[in-house]
Amino acid sequence: MLFELNAIDRHFADFIFQESGGASLMLKAVVSLLSNAVGNGNICLNLADVAGKEIRIDGEAIGVPDLDKLHDSLRGTTVVGPPGEFKPLVLDGKGRLYLYRYWKYEQDLAQVILKKAATTCDGLDEDLLGKELERLFPSVAGEDIDWQKAAALAAVRKNFCVISGGPGTGKTSTVVKIIALLLELAGDESCRIALAAPTGKSAARLKGAIALMKEALNCDESIKESLPHDVSTIHRLLGPIAGSVHFRYSDKNPLPYDAIIIDEASMVALPLMAKLARALKQNARLIILGDRDQLASVEAGAVLGDICGGVRQEIFSAEFGGLFANLTQAILPTALPGELLPPLADSLVVLKRNYRFPTESGIGAAGRAVNAGKGEEALAVLKDPAFPDIAWHNAPEPDVIKKALTDVVLAGYGNYLAAETAAEALRLFDAFRVLCALRRGPYGVIDINALIEEILAQKGLIDPQQRWYQYRPVLITVNDYNLKLFNGDVGIVFPDREGTGSPRVFFPAPEGGVRKISPVRLPAHETVFAMTIHKGQGSEFDQVHMLLPAQDTALLTRELIYTGITRAREKAAIWGNEEVFLSAVARRTERKSGLKEALWS
Repeated sequence: MLFELNAIDRHFADFIFQESGGASLMLKAVVSLLSNAVGNGNICLNLADVAGKEIRIDGEAIGVPDLDKLHDSLRGTTVVGPPGEFKPLVLDGKGRLYLYRYWKYEQDLAQVILKKAATTCDGLDEDLLGKELERLFPSVAGEDIDWQKAAALAAVRKNFCVISGGPGTGKTSTVVKIIALLLELAGDESCRIALAAPTGKSAARLKGAIALMKEALNCDESIKESLPHDVSTIHRLLGPIAGSVHFRYSDKNPLPYDAIIIDEASMVALPLMAKLARALKQNARLIILGDRDQLASVEAGAVLGDICGGVRQEIFSAEFGGLFANLTQAILPTALPGELLPPLADSLVVLKRNYRFPTESGIGAAGRAVNAGKGEEALAVLKDPAFPDIAWHNAPEPDVIKKALTDVVLAGYGNYLAAETAAEALRLFDAFRVLCALRRGPYGVIDINALIEEILAQKGLIDPQQRWYQYRPVLITVNDYNLKLFNGDVGIVFPDREGTGSPRVFFPAPEGGVRKISPVRLPAHETVFAMTIHKGQGSEFDQVHMLLPAQDTALLTRELIYTGITRAREKAAIWGNEEVFLSAVARRTERKSGLKEALWS
């Protein structure tokens, strides 16, 4: 096993080694691996993965003792303690080694979720609930189970609910109806509801979707008027404190809402989700939405996947199934008599019917095959001319990528480059995107962005000799709370026609329309004709052109391919190597944590 450390891993291992009084070089090696594991998205280091093996750290061979000896060695130091003891490192009974704060994040989140999932909201008026469910989710002839209706019942019956489903399964429309249902059931009582998403872009998308769906709701105008009209980022909801990693709202100052709904939860890392959970009122509902099969967050953890129990199939309690049958006359899969279910069993609903991708959709078929790990089947769909909305192309050699990309780029970006206003340019820019699996290399974001600029410049469509040329697309890469710009936000450079005519970067405004910011005020950013699939998560485009590298790498996974394909609403094309594609579809993302076990044991 090979491990390559970075400077933080080495410095942290040196620090802990010194704090231990120079306990052992094995402690130093293990701590460096733990730091490296967290940096790669894991919550902990599973010692069984390295125990009894010869590993190489930065080229140096190290023999790791067997698991029992390794445990004894670590427990004998002053820096490692059992769960609950305040020491820099925590070693639990399953051989998982944590940084203390990550162990605490995991424990805090699990405790809040389990407590809320165990709380059943009593006193529901079943007659009213049945009528409201039927009005908001009218029965469809021939449909066995309306999973959106099941999700709505779970959301009003429990203080914790997670609704998962792929693109097009109606997560957003379901949650809009759930909000209306909560307001109806509250009657004259106050019911304050907050909506949030991990990025500014995903928040803006949810806000726009709610505005569009609001008028079509089958409910009183008073309910429509009471729907929350703002969607914030999770950071803004919690209220960041300048110059600190802490937030205004916490367990000591809870958020003033009766229900909080989080969209695109697959993008939320463990630390932020734990801080949100701790900031909830004791009786507040938490409803989270997301696609459990998408990429996990860039930072540590695979929170949504763990909360959903991995690929667990729903089995509901007899009580929940009976209530659903009484209200809807539909039968849910329920536990056998005497069968014990985990506490979250009635809190998880996976939406199954896809309203966007019908059976004849290549995007839908390829996404399902990739998700199931069926690489050959997915490749057959990609190559099948019967599916005009998706296509496979063997990746061109690096020296001819520019030539191969030219027609694709001109067709994809031509309309936005003719836009007469910034608002029009922003709208048209989201019609097409080049997605890359990696940042570096001939098929990576950095090189591909440079090639696209060259192509457009040679056609006279842009002038990259000027840094802030008209139509330059800009991706924000860090949060700036003063400017209300967040990691993932995309803006377009346009002349300020209402001012001096100088270049300004225009972003979608939270309240609708656009807002302009001087380029010199922007936080860290980059040009974004091409973006990584990770950065594209939470966004959708009419057409997607995805580039896979020619060589296999552990970064290429089933979840990455699935996420890339399903960013497309209408058409998707993949350039790649068949062997690399098949290898990626066979590889699942695996992040070490104890959260799934804590929630589903």
